[in-house]
Amino acid sequence: MFNVHRFKKGLITLLMLVPFLSKAQMNVTEYENRFSIRPYHFGISLGYNSTDFRIAFADQFIGHDSVMQVLSTPGPGFNLGILTNLRMGKYFDLRFIPTLSFAEKNLNYTYRNESTSTQTVESLYLCMPFDVKFKSAAYKDMKVYVLGGMQYTYDFSSNAEARNAEGLVKIKPNDIAVNAGFGFEFYFPYFIFCPEIKLSNGIVNIHAVDPLLQESYVMDKLLSRTLLFCIHIEG
Repeated sequence: MFNVHRFKKGLITLLMLVPFLSKAQMNVTEYENRFSIRPYHFGISLGYNSTDFRIAFADQFIGHDSVMQVLSTPGPGFNLGILTNLRMGKYFDLRFIPTLSFAEKNLNYTYRNESTSTQTVESLYLCMPFDVKFKSAAYKDMKVYVLGGMQYTYDFSSNAEARNAEGLVKIKPNDIAVNAGFGFEFYFPYFIFCPEIKLSNGIVNIHAVDPLLQESYVMDKLLSRTLLFCIHIEG
C-alpha cells in the first residue's frame, strides 16, 4: 500500500539536516517583525504515524468458549497535509491541517485451542484537525508550544458496508478524536521548521458489530488511537 521504510529514511535524513540549517537561522524577533502583519500563513506537513485500537469487550466475551484473547497492535503509516495557520494573538494560533493519512493496525486473536489469527486493517484517511496552539516566549532562536483540539476523520477504506468482507471485523468510516501534543519552532529566513509529537484518541465507536462473526461480537467498541510524529514547514 505504501513504502513506509523509505518514508522513514527520508524523515530521518531531514532531521539530520537541522543542525546544518541552524547556521542559517534568523532571530525570532526579526521573523515576527517581518511577518506579524500577516494574519495567516500556510505550509506543508509530513508525518509518521503509529495507530491501533482501544478495545471494549462485550458481555459475551466473558462466557465465550472459543475466543480467549483479542489484542490490538500498532502498525506503521505516514501523513501528508497542507497547513493553514491563523494568528489569534502573540501566543495563540488556530491551526487547520487537512491531511491524507495511510495507516495500518492489527487485531490479534487467541483461541481456546491456542491457535492464533491476525486481521490487518489498512486505512486511507482524510483527517481534518482543528487545533489551538499556545506558544511560549522566544528562547534564543526557537519557541516551544503545546496544542489541543478536535479532529474529524473519514476512512475511504471502510468495509462496514462491503458485501465481500465476510469473515472480517468491519470498521465504520466516520470518526471523531481529541488531539493533544507539543512541538518546537525553529526560525529560518524564509520558513519555520516545526517538529511535533501529537496523540489522537477517538471518542466514537467505529466497530460495526457482526453477530454472525465470533471475532466481532466478543467486542463491543473499537476506539481509534494514533501517535503522530510530524514535521511542519511553515512560511
